[in-house]
Amino acid sequence: MKLRAYLVDDEPPALERLRRLLQETDRVQVIGSATEPEEAVTALSADPPDVCFLDIEMPRLNGFEVLARLPLQPIVIFTTAYNQYALQAFAVNSVDYLLKPVEPESLERALNKVERLRNSPVAQPDFQKLFQQLANSLRETKPEYPDRIASRLGDRLWFLDLVRVTHFYAEDKLTFAVSEGKVFCVDHTITELEDKLNPRQFARIHRGTIVNLSWVKEVALLTGGALNVRLKDSKETELTVARDRAREFKAKVGY
Repeated sequence: MKLRAYLVDDEPPALERLRRLLQETDRVQVIGSATEPEEAVTALSADPPDVCFLDIEMPRLNGFEVLARLPLQPIVIFTTAYNQYALQAFAVNSVDYLLKPVEPESLERALNKVERLRNSPVAQPDFQKLFQQLANSLRETKPEYPDRIASRLGDRLWFLDLVRVTHFYAEDKLTFAVSEGKVFCVDHTITELEDKLNPRQFARIHRGTIVNLSWVKEVALLTGGALNVRLKDSKETELTVARDRAREFKAKVGY
């Protein structure tokens, strides 16, 4: 009998990728999914699945807070893009985790663990207190990402809203941000920006380029394994995703 699974992730591309990988295993029946944590609480309370694949970082309620609100705790596999959290705490008893982008081998390992737990006669402990503690810890240690970035022009500073920045690029030992069709010089290297910016919003696609994922319009495969990205700006800017970064980028956009 297939495992009944419910999926929760506020990023639709990540949700669809996970759904596809689960279907390919032929071991899981996905009975539902949600991108809103409140919707997930309602669905999981009404019809508990065999296993819940649950994102950690979500708006309004994080994954631990979702679980703390459930009357019955399902077997949980957390999904996260960040390994700085106490992941070893997730892997006790009925809890496991997968780092994004989820790989088939890691998914098989997690499903094997679920099968073992499902067939175990040992009663499942109550994880509600643990989840609440982890939720509180997550709130305290959540990384802060900027929503603006400064650009210096002479003795003046311009502040750019990052949601309007389509991409950053390096040229002649300088770094530039492109926003609303205009180019602004910023005082950060591409590597510094990669560490500074929210990885859910921005992806480094080349040694000298970072793109705002929300501005990606379409992606095309190039010969040799690289990708071509077209943006939704007025110029329909085209950028190249380097071959060695293509796999990670495709996972982020649900390619």
